[in-house]
Amino acid sequence: EKERYMSGFHMSGFSRTTEGFCCIQCVRTQELGIVEDLGQYKRIVGPGFNFICVPFTQIAGVLSLRIQQLDIICETKTKDNVFVNVSVAVQYRVLAEKAYDAFYRLSEPSGQIKSYVFDVVRSTVPKMELDDAFASKNDIAGAVRAQLKEVMDDYGYEILQALVTDMNPDAKVKASMNEINASRRLKEAASHKAEADKIRQVKAAEAEAEARYLNGLGVARQRKAIVEGLQSSVAEFAGDISDVSPKDVMNILLLSQYFDTLTSIGANSLILQHDPQVVGSLQSQLEAHFWGGKQSTS
Repeated sequence: EKERYMSGFHMSGFSRTTEGFCCIQCVRTQELGIVEDLGQYKRIVGPGFNFICVPFTQIAGVLSLRIQQLDIICETKTKDNVFVNVSVAVQYRVLAEKAYDAFYRLSEPSGQIKSYVFDVVRSTVPKMELDDAFASKNDIAGAVRAQLKEVMDDYGYEILQALVTDMNPDAKVKASMNEINASRRLKEAASHKAEADKIRQVKAAEAEAEARYLNGLGVARQRKAIVEGLQSSVAEFAGDISDVSPKDVMNILLLSQYFDTLTSIGANSLILQHDPQVVGSLQSQLEAHFWGGKQSTS
C-alpha cells in the first residue's frame, strides 16, 4: 500500500527524494513565483515548469507583472467651498527586479496607493476654485503621479500614469453653473443685439440726413437756375423792346408761371376757383411783403 501511494504521487507530478517529494508547479506568463523554504524566502521563479521540494519548499505567492489599474474616488472641497468627487485612475505594475520588496514590504499596495492619492488630492484641490480645478486636471494628475512614483518605487512598484478621469460636484451646483453660463450667454446676445440696433438706427439717421441735404441742395440749385433764367429772360426782353419796362416783363413771366401752375394742378383732378385778377393780386401782395420786409430790416 505504501508503494502504491508513492507511485500515485509520482504519476501526479511528484518524485521522491532524500529530502522529500519533488513537485512540478507551473507559473504563468507575466507572473513571478515567490518560493519559501520552511517559511523563509529562498528564491524567485519565472514562468514555466518549476521543481519544488515539498513539504519543506513551496510557492508562497505569485506576483503579476501585468499593468494594473486602481480606480479611486476622493471627496474634497474647493477654495470656494464646493464639495466635489474627484475620480483618479492610477496605472501601475510590479518591477521584476524588485519583486522581493513588492511581495514582502507591502501587504496591501492598493491601500497604500489610495492613501497617497487622498493626501495629494485633498492638499491640492482646496487651493483652487471650482472653475480652476476643472481647468487644472492635468496639474492634479501630475502631482499625484510625482508623489506616488517617488514613494512606490521603494516598494517595488512602478507608477506608469495617474489620470483625473472625472470631477463631479453636487447636482445643485452643476445646475447653478449651467444657469450662470446660460445667463451670461443671454446677456452677451442681448448686448450684441442692442449694438446691432444702435448701428442700424445710426446708419438710417445718417442716410436720412444725407438724403435731406441732397434734396435741399437740389431745390436750391433749381431755384437758382429759375432765378437766373428769369433774370436772363427779363434782360433780353427789355433790351429787344425799348418801350417795355422790366416790371412789365415780370408781369408777363408771372402770368406764364401762373398758367403753368394751373396746368400742373389740373392734372390731379382738383377743383379750384379761378380769376385772372389773381395774378395782379398775387403780385401786389408779393411787392407789399417784399418792401415791408425791406423797410423793417433797414
